[in-house]
Amino acid sequence: MPQKLAVFQSLRAMERRRPDGVEWPLSEKLTMIRDAGFDGAGVRFVDADYAREVTGFLRAHGMSWQAQCYPRSVEDLKPVLALVRELGADHVNLQPDVRPYRLAECIPYIEGWCRLAKDAGIAVHIETHRDRMTTDLFFTLHLLDCFPDLRLTADLSHYVVGREFAWPIAPENHAMIHRVLDNSWALHGRIASREQIQVQLGFPQHRDWVELFMNWWEYGIRSWRRRADANATSPSCASSGRPPTRSPAPTVTNCQTAGRRRWKCATWSGRCGSGSSWKIADLGLPFGSFAQAPTSSCQPTGSSARRQAPPVLGLDPWAGMTWAQRRWVNLSGGWY
Repeated sequence: MPQKLAVFQSLRAMERRRPDGVEWPLSEKLTMIRDAGFDGAGVRFVDADYAREVTGFLRAHGMSWQAQCYPRSVEDLKPVLALVRELGADHVNLQPDVRPYRLAECIPYIEGWCRLAKDAGIAVHIETHRDRMTTDLFFTLHLLDCFPDLRLTADLSHYVVGREFAWPIAPENHAMIHRVLDNSWALHGRIASREQIQVQLGFPQHRDWVELFMNWWEYGIRSWRRRADANATSPSCASSGRPPTRSPAPTVTNCQTAGRRRWKCATWSGRCGSGSSWKIADLGLPFGSFAQAPTSSCQPTGSSARRQAPPVLGLDPWAGMTWAQRRWVNLSGGWY
């Protein structure tokens, strides 16, 4: 069985946060994720009843999930792992909700979480995320000095903003990001600029940042393929934020796409090499049209292939973007 790429949608990202308070029912959110062609969902495992309901739906439709948690102590991870033993999960995505000032204060947390994960036989990835232990790039690199085998989930957007990388990106900054990616076993797909945690991908002024992240993700996928088993699956999760994280473009951003597409390739022989069976997703935008169909051997499959997103404001967000970029564009209406 060849290596695969699985694309998940975060349920937290499906929160609309509208001024009128109107939200989609959970059943509708799950149906939208299924119909959009995602391989699974990111699910909060801090609420057992919620996790059981969501994973029941996903399991019934042949989908997978990642277990998301935000422990503030070593002990906080135990009930999450117990729930994973009950319900299963591709992996645990752990956001360390502690902010020690000194590196030495982090060591008991990391050692404790890694020990629990090893004893349970469950993969645990620690996410690079703002307002967490991993909020700062330099601090995270010091963590990797202490724990060279630490498994990360890379959300690189926080480091671009946090360090305010100047353009063009300096070689030493590329090197630091590459080191994070060399320890990453999953990717989260938000694209940032040095001033903004999340940018609109279709705007011409953002194309350089889009290409930058595409190249980093390419590096990360290639690195993962060298490290992972021959039949491993690399999980990627839509990781763009709900309001107020998303870009301030009210006229465009508030337009929800009416349909999403799922594309499958027999092989991904483009940026990341041949010989692997990858599932590539192009799963909608919060604005624009799908007037430009992809050009390759990829073809739309399933019910989503019959769905069309209507043009909005006459915009085409795909303009100027390569097909390799479009594969990774994964904006799906809600964000976290």
